[in-house]
Amino acid sequence: MDKNNEFAAVHVVIRGRVQGVLFRASTETEAKALGLTGYVSNRSDGYSVEVKAEGTKKKLEALVDYLRVGPSRARVEEVITEWGAYSGRYSTFSVT
Repeated sequence: MDKNNEFAAVHVVIRGRVQGVLFRASTETEAKALGLTGYVSNRSDGYSVEVKAEGTKKKLEALVDYLRVGPSRARVEEVITEWGAYSGRYSTFSVT
């Protein structure tokens, strides 16, 4: 099987001006368009957002590429990405 079509999981922390700029809503739209499952949430530090997503490696990579930029009002300063094994625990993608 092509590695791009293998299922995987990714945990991403995005730091910068990413709260209050529609980052979570736009991430949800992007992830759903890619057919991914998981969630996006604000972190309590006030300047970072966390994403956990599952799907094919190729589509997860496309989401990570999107997260490096985000919506137009966002200013992404740092993206920390950690890859893992697919669990199948999510049924949809949501904002929490």
